[in-house]
Amino acid sequence: DPSLSGSTPLEGSITSSTFTLDQPNGQFNSPDLSDTDDIWLVVAFSNAINNFTAPQSPQGIPHASTFLEKKYYMTIQASRALYSNETNAQDIRILRVGNETSCTVNTCNAPLPGPGPYRVKFLVMNDNGPVAETKWSEDITLIEPEEVSESRAPKSAGTIVIIVILSILLSLLFLALVALLVYTCFDICGTQEISRPEECVQVRRYNTHHTYSTPEAGRS
Repeated sequence: DPSLSGSTPLEGSITSSTFTLDQPNGQFNSPDLSDTDDIWLVVAFSNAINNFTAPQSPQGIPHASTFLEKKYYMTIQASRALYSNETNAQDIRILRVGNETSCTVNTCNAPLPGPGPYRVKFLVMNDNGPVAETKWSEDITLIEPEEVSESRAPKSAGTIVIIVILSILLSLLFLALVALLVYTCFDICGTQEISRPEECVQVRRYNTHHTYSTPEAGRS
């Protein structure tokens, strides 16, 4: 039966949208199965496992996009060659359910929508319908998302008002400093009237002539 991964210690084996399973290595070696058969993982809400009926053709396979409507879907298509007994000690042989955050195809392994609980099983199919299947697993419950801590909680209305007032005051202070800087610059570097150069006054040169007194007439 499918079981949660436990043979290899892994962090995050169960998260708020994923869980990991041990690969069913060596469980599909029956001669009644073919290497061309598809091995699917069926995921269902625990209370909906009785509603699941194996599709009779590949066209009837329920995909992740219909999970919330049908309460079950099939994903992680594989072959028994991928689940062989040939293992390497360094390999981590697990299946992570809900691992694909960007889904572009119908067979997408989409994140699970909530804590569940869920159950899973493997179903072997070919073009003619179901060939073999395992039993359902035990309930698998995901981790509840943590609530937002108080430090990350939205701020109160009073705190928001104080922040707004402080922002306005800082803006006004900045504008006042800018205005003071502009006024000081104009006061120091303001335009001044430039005086015209004084006109050159040409002074004529005069030669100084000494005058001599002449002897008085009739003076001997």
